[in-house]
Amino acid sequence: MTAIRFTHIDHCSVLITNVARSRQFYGELLGLREIAPPAEFDFVAVWYDIGGSYLHLLLKDTLDTISPRHFCLHVENIDFARAELAAKGLKIDETVKIAAADRFFIRDPDGNRIELLQWLRPYHPETDGQFAS
Repeated sequence: MTAIRFTHIDHCSVLITNVARSRQFYGELLGLREIAPPAEFDFVAVWYDIGGSYLHLLLKDTLDTISPRHFCLHVENIDFARAELAAKGLKIDETVKIAAADRFFIRDPDGNRIELLQWLRPYHPETDGQFAS
């Protein structure tokens, strides 16, 4: 039997409760490029193109449960991203530096957790990693 060959994560969906507020956060504050969602949709969705992967915002009446769930955006310069977002008034949640990556977390207006990360060198699972026991 041939194994399924996965190539990449295509998109991530998060729940939002206010389209205008979310567009201001993702489009204006973070600077992501909005694209039109499929015309066939009969529900409100806001889509962003992130270099060939996509972020889908889905309008719902109630907030999602606040949790450690998150999606991660890779940045070219983590120090610049940290300073820019802090200067714009976003709360920066620092976290442990892993292997060769510097990273931190922010939250969108609905409390969705977002990780920003920069790899400083390639990740080597043989030497950087550890399987759960």
